Amino acid sequence: MSQPKIPGWKHLSSGKVRDLYIPESGDQDRLLVVASDRISAYDYILPSVIPDKGKVLTQLSLWWFEQLSDLIDNHLVVDAEVPEQVAGRAMVVKRLNMYPIECVARGYLTGSGLVEYKQSKSVCGVGLPGGLVEASKLPTAIYTPAAKAELGEHDENVSFERTAQMVGEEAATALKEKTIQIYEKAAAIALNKGIIIADTKFEFGADEQGNLVLADEVLTPDSSRFWPVDKWQEGQVTPSFDKQYVRDWLTSAESGWDRASGQEPPTLPEQVVEATRARYVEAYETTTGKTFTA
Repeated sequence: MSQPKIPGWKHLSSGKVRDLYIPESGDQDRLLVVASDRISAYDYILPSVIPDKGKVLTQLSLWWFEQLSDLIDNHLVVDAEVPEQVAGRAMVVKRLNMYPIECVARGYLTGSGLVEYKQSKSVCGVGLPGGLVEASKLPTAIYTPAAKAELGEHDENVSFERTAQMVGEEAATALKEKTIQIYEKAAAIALNKGIIIADTKFEFGADEQGNLVLADEVLTPDSSRFWPVDKWQEGQVTPSFDKQYVRDWLTSAESGWDRASGQEPPTLPEQVVEATRARYVEAYETTTGKTFTA
């Protein structure tokens, strides 16, 4: 996994998609976050890349940070200059004390939430009414946090009580309340654009004063499940503007890959790469009303 060399910045670490840099000047208050075109699925970083994916993720996050600025501060350093070679796919941000929790909001039942609901009529300890099925709209949005895992491991769904043990009752309550507030505002904005945000995850940190700050990526196809309103039907799997297309190909007979084998996933065919890129671009353009330029 090679990272670009950026004058004035030193590589610090890499995740599945993002590379982090610190200033060579020794400034401890800032980070450069670069979104690559890497794509992950089933906790693997795939050997293929999706052209312009990093730019879509970054530009969409920037758009959402602006829409949500009246609800919560974010980690952007607005007057900072992004290095030319990563322009469009990078942000200079404030360094925060990050909470070790993926703050997940769900407005619809699908994915791992549906699996858990079928077993217990609840998700992460939140009880739900009977009779719900794939893609059911929940009576109200629910908070279903997960404990962050190491790279290559799967985040673990946990209860609110567990998060309180991890970060304290006051911080856990603030994370829950802010997650639902942000989700509800974003869901209303997206619905006006013809998009359902079925679920999404946020990450938060605390600044030096202890204030809650929204960080990382926000409401992108990597962190959210976006559904076209006109394709949603309760009881049926809804096509989405995200990497579900990649997951579906990997688990198809065509890929020849056995998810349980422990082997690395195969390279994606060109048509899967192109179709996935198109979904990311469509998510950006439909949400923002802007034309994406690479």
